[in-house]
Amino acid sequence: MAYPRVTLVTSSDLPNLSEDFAELPAVLAQRKLDVQVAVWDDPDVDWEAAGLCIVMTISDFADRPDEFFAWAESVPRLLNNPQVLKWNSDKHYLKELEARGMPTIETTWLEPDAGLSKHQVHTRMPAGGDFVVKSALSSNRHTTGRYTAIDAGSRSEAIQHAMKILDSGRAALVQRYLKSVDNRGEISLVYFNGLLTYAVAKDPQLQNRPDLKLAAKDRASIHSITTEERFLGEDVRHALHSAIADLTGRDQMLLYCRIDIIRTSSGFRVLEVNLMDVTLYVSAHPKALESFANAIEVRAYG
Repeated sequence: MAYPRVTLVTSSDLPNLSEDFAELPAVLAQRKLDVQVAVWDDPDVDWEAAGLCIVMTISDFADRPDEFFAWAESVPRLLNNPQVLKWNSDKHYLKELEARGMPTIETTWLEPDAGLSKHQVHTRMPAGGDFVVKSALSSNRHTTGRYTAIDAGSRSEAIQHAMKILDSGRAALVQRYLKSVDNRGEISLVYFNGLLTYAVAKDPQLQNRPDLKLAAKDRASIHSITTEERFLGEDVRHALHSAIADLTGRDQMLLYCRIDIIRTSSGFRVLEVNLMDVTLYVSAHPKALESFANAIEVRAYG
């Protein structure tokens, strides 16, 4: 009897998957699935015969987005949906979800077609406190920088960071750094096949004057989901799935979704909605790996 083929898709720098997903192939094999791990741009992979393909950690997609998304569109069975992956890869999706009612962090958008000078970028950064700069198109290995507004050296580095992003033809986001992140950290709500499965609390990761070549290692622990967080997650999912339906012509069940939230003085805000190139913190929760494997099994046999 032939078992359903499942291909876990990764990038060449992680040929055996990321640490987060290292044990997943063995757990899936126990469910009578024919499991393989493949690098997305490996020319020797027959994607027509790859079965159900699942995008895991693709750390280099932001370096070659056109090539990556052309590949994604060519794969017969890919999760999450290629159109949804492309939409989610550009942080402008936050604007769209905010318009649909999702509470987000106040953001200044620096667009490459605006032709901003260094001085103009400088004037668009906060006058006080700490703030962050990030690219609208970035992967897990592309670091978000935290800077201090009143420190001349730090502010100069922030301007250089933003200009480097703009020079690459991508938009840059400038956001105030929320002190509540230091006090409470972030919370990630993790969904499999549309169901809220578990949550983790993450320690603060951003430091002042970061090394842009290095990414902070995530530290996460089990978090007990509150009623307020559960309701917020459902509100975010409502906005998300209405956007997906408009984008693709019909709603799409997401194999996985991670919603990052933070409590502020004015209530919860959403930092990110992650549908690709994502860490799911399966090692931080005792039931997470089994739950993810169950979700994949349902889709493979569906």
